[in-house]
Amino acid sequence: MIGTTNGRLLIAAATSLSLMAAAPAALPRPLDAPAGAAAVTGADRDPLTVRVARAGSRPSAPGPAENFTGRVRIDPAFDAGGPRRAAGAFVTFEPGARTAWHTHPLGQTLIVTAGVGRVRQWGGPIQEIRPGDVVTIPAGARHWHGAAPTTAMTHLAIQEAQDGNVVTWLEKVSDEQYGAAPR
Repeated sequence: MIGTTNGRLLIAAATSLSLMAAAPAALPRPLDAPAGAAAVTGADRDPLTVRVARAGSRPSAPGPAENFTGRVRIDPAFDAGGPRRAAGAFVTFEPGARTAWHTHPLGQTLIVTAGVGRVRQWGGPIQEIRPGDVVTIPAGARHWHGAAPTTAMTHLAIQEAQDGNVVTWLEKVSDEQYGAAPR
């Protein structure tokens, strides 16, 4: 005799299998299209379909000179869209490179993945950041971040959009502001 719990599991499994057999088109499909494929299907727009963005499928871009000092490369990871507000990118700063002062309406999270970097909130000390460190920047906090003077740094930057805005860029960080000793 099958116990009550096992019986329920067996019925649930049988029901799931019968639904899958009856409606195979409703199942999520794997995204095995080539990286540069131009065709977008209804499943690609479906917010309930799991999608995979293949590594290397989004082009790298230099950090715009008006928002960065030094050599910076931005590799998009994911975008906000549909009901999602979060977007993320891997940002690599060559030694001495950094952002301008800026704010985020809903804050920002940085996850350092390589190298040694710096982060500073307006009025606060420079803090050194290393791989594995997670930096939480409050909403509206004026700050900058970048590489250490002699070491490159890469982080995953995650921020949310508010009314379509993820960042407000301000003035560049001076060499004096950047060169202060970290704590």
